[in-house]
Order: sequence, then C-alpha cells, then structure tokens
Amino acid sequence: MKFSNTRPGGSPPETVVGQHFHRYGIVGHSRAIAEVIRRIELVSATRSTVLITGETGTGKELVARAVHHRSAQRDMPFIKVNCAAIPETLLESELFGHVRGAFTDATGTRRGKFSLANRGSIFSRRDRHDERQTTG
Repeated sequence: MKFSNTRPGGSPPETVVGQHFHRYGIVGHSRAIAEVIRRIELVSATRSTVLITGETGTGKELVARAVHHRSAQRDMPFIKVNCAAIPETLLESELFGHVRGAFTDATGTRRGKFSLANRGSIFSRRDRHDERQTTG
C-alpha cells in the first residue's frame, strides 16, 4: 500500500484501508493508534495546552501537527523549537526575543518564538540527555 502525506489542498488524509488507519500522516492498525487518533480529535476541540510525551521516533511531532491542524488555531503559525540545538546562553533570547543592545551581539530587535507563534502552536522538543534547567 502506498499513501500520500496530504490530500489536494494540503489537508491531511483521513482514510481507513482495511484495518490500517492513515490519518494526519499517522499510519497504523492497532488499537493504540486508533486511541491516539481519538485523543487527537478530542483535544483538538478544546483550548487546552497539550503535553505530548514519548520516546524518540514515536511521532510526537506528527501528533502535534495533527492537533494544530484540527484546532481553532489551524490558520495560525505552527512553530517548531529544538531547545537542545540552542546554546543555553541564547535560549531565553530565542524563546522571548530581545531588543538591540540587550547583550553584546544584539545588534537589532528580534522577535522570539512565542511572539512568532502569535496565538498559534509551539512544538518544543528537548533532547532527553539535555540536563540544563530553565527557570522562569
């Protein structure tokens, strides 16, 4: 079987082929996958903050994109942030932005990821082995 990732118009496929589910780029045939899809549809209808957890490679970003696509924020930005790739000294500036002169290399004003999301969604990932702590 061959599936495409999107339907015409860019919306994700929502089909069941035999016992194989293929929705939002998530492919599977188990009860667990059906439950994940059910939960995506359930939380997408709310204005709640959603925490998606799982091991590396389990599809957390696919789930986040599916929730975003089905939510009221679907027309707003979906911003990905890989916190592990941002040096600790720049993390605050990347997330919240900065103004010119805020630190030595701040030669201009820059909007942070939260500002760029502008009522959309932020998908933040952090390497499990990254032991730094953020405070706020």
